[in-house]
Amino acid sequence: MEPKFLFLNETLLMKFTHVTLLLLLPLFCQGQEMVSPRPSPLAMVQSRYKDTYLKITYSQPSKRGRTVFGGLVPWDAVWRTGANEATEITLTRDIKINGMDLTAGTYSLFTIPHQNQWTVIFNNDLGLWGAYNYNPKQDVLRFDVPSTRSRDVVYESFTIQLNSRNDRADLLMVWDDTQVVIPIQFQDQKL
Repeated sequence: MEPKFLFLNETLLMKFTHVTLLLLLPLFCQGQEMVSPRPSPLAMVQSRYKDTYLKITYSQPSKRGRTVFGGLVPWDAVWRTGANEATEITLTRDIKINGMDLTAGTYSLFTIPHQNQWTVIFNNDLGLWGAYNYNPKQDVLRFDVPSTRSRDVVYESFTIQLNSRNDRADLLMVWDDTQVVIPIQFQDQKL
């Protein structure tokens, strides 16, 4: 009879061990917390013309009842053109932007919002958090474009759009009631 008794005890011991492990499992998994979404989510826009590919990666801050330009984003100061990391633009071929040449590559895109125009800056420094370490010596291209205000539309989130039509596109940056449009001309490959 003793072997039967031992078998019963071993079975009970195994069941007890399994139940205990199942009950303790949540304690071991507690460190695996869910990552909460960013308040300013990551966004990307892209355009393609023949073998030229253009991609802009940025974060979308929201207005949330705040004064955007002249408040959250100060006038006349370098802005990361979004939130979190500095906005980056990648192009696989040379383009003309606002009538100026921009060679293929990846750049940080900074802006300086002014009351009636914005200064647009393409910079060689990559992987920057915000504009805190912005270095004007790394600028590749800089130009001014007019900004307009809308009376009808208010954008809650900062939004970048690429409106393409054949070998041309408009890069739009809109937030709150402010809009900036930058013309892009794709270049045909020279043989």
